[in-house]
Amino acid sequence: MPKVLIADKMSNRAVEVFKARGVDVDVITGLSKDELMKIIGEYDGLAVRSSTRPDAEIIGQATNLKVIGRAGIGVDNVDIKSATDRGVVVMNTPFGNAITTAEHAIAMLFAAARQIPKASERTQNGEWPKSDYKGTELFNKTLGVIGCGNIGALVAERALGLKMKVIAFDPYLTEERARKIGVEKVELDTLFQRADAITLHTPLVESTKNIVNRERLGMTRKGLILVNCARGGLVDEEALKDALDAGHVSAAALDVFSIEPAKEHALFGTPGFIATPHLGASTNEAQENVAVQVAEQMADYLLTGAISNAINTPSITAEEAPRLKPWVDLADKLGTMMGQLLHEPAKSIQITYKGGITQLNTNPLSAAALAGMLKAAMPDVNMVSAPVLAKERGIELTESYVNEAERADSLIRITVETAVRKFAIVGTIYRGEPRIVRLFGVPMDAAFSPSMIYVRNDDKPGFIGEVGRVLGEAKTNIATFSLGRKKEGGEAVCLISVDGMVSDATVAAIQAIDQVKIVDRVTL
Repeated sequence: MPKVLIADKMSNRAVEVFKARGVDVDVITGLSKDELMKIIGEYDGLAVRSSTRPDAEIIGQATNLKVIGRAGIGVDNVDIKSATDRGVVVMNTPFGNAITTAEHAIAMLFAAARQIPKASERTQNGEWPKSDYKGTELFNKTLGVIGCGNIGALVAERALGLKMKVIAFDPYLTEERARKIGVEKVELDTLFQRADAITLHTPLVESTKNIVNRERLGMTRKGLILVNCARGGLVDEEALKDALDAGHVSAAALDVFSIEPAKEHALFGTPGFIATPHLGASTNEAQENVAVQVAEQMADYLLTGAISNAINTPSITAEEAPRLKPWVDLADKLGTMMGQLLHEPAKSIQITYKGGITQLNTNPLSAAALAGMLKAAMPDVNMVSAPVLAKERGIELTESYVNEAERADSLIRITVETAVRKFAIVGTIYRGEPRIVRLFGVPMDAAFSPSMIYVRNDDKPGFIGEVGRVLGEAKTNIATFSLGRKKEGGEAVCLISVDGMVSDATVAAIQAIDQVKIVDRVTL
């Protein structure tokens, strides 16, 4: 039974989901880093919110960990690279609190435009400061949305309902998508120059850190309203204070800060400034939604291999997982064999899918093939880390699709190009078992086995007898013997499945046979 640790406070519905699905679960919150490191090795899954920070040291101690689930959107508290290197899938829940966060952003926009918190405070203190608060009407104003993904689009939809004009910057936003949600796509500097109000809905990464800085604030219209309900660190808080003090920014509402909890801050008390303590996702509905969603996603992965909303690996639906499993196994075996038969670095890898398999989700298959390929040089590589490692090493991956397949309903072809040559291996699934149907241009029909001998030889009489003699003298039992050739008397390929490992002396004896050109061992 898989075992999961819930390390941050979340709705008890998560526990109910895990138990109902047959996953063992412990709830231990408030752990120090050292305390977490001592116990993390016991768990297959770790569910967190924003308090627990699984870094490289913690992940390094997580010997059984397979998945980290973040109940929420932002994953900057998780060391994605370390998780990827260790083959740990990192998931978030991008939809569970989207509406709640969007509503909070709109609420903050209204509060800033009318200075509601300060007016309320003074009124309740016995004042009647009606003349001190002349707010800003949002009707017909231009709202700039930085980050127009799920939450940004929901904010835009609500702003359009208020009859605001909405412009958006997002490097992944297409013109077609912009038109569909009713916003105008603009460049970042243009957004700062045109917007009457700006709201942030982008993750915190290197390229977005301090995206609202002193220079860009200087581009804005006098009287700007700024709202940040996304991530702390997106706003240069010192520059914002200066802009508020100068009256250039009329109001700012922050739900997140670069350092949290922000119990003391230079912005506190600044005229026009509103703060809330990271409440974007804090509604009963959102808390339950993200808890249920993260538990369902983690349980699906641990029990069936289904992957949803993963940050560092392709998604696989629960329906796809059983159908993909044999093809993932085939892709891994083809890649592993190719990796062991190559003796120089790969420059490029092309994976071609033919026939019915083109209708499946092939992303996991490509990841499995890459992992198999790289295994010979990097034993710790896995499906999660393989695409990243290949890219880091300058290996170009391309995928292609052909509707018709020869000799089978579906085929996977892996072609690898090195500095000096090009090789290809083709496989299929036949009666539920992975098979090799072509190897380095030679047609054949061979099963995979844990220990195999690959031989490239001249197609001349006496070869099979000589190989049998060598293996017999080495007391190595032959399980299967598969042959293929391009033409009579030409080059042939042989795959021999044997029981047990093959010694260096046996390989050398096979190499010494007259007809033999190349001998290699393959271990799966």
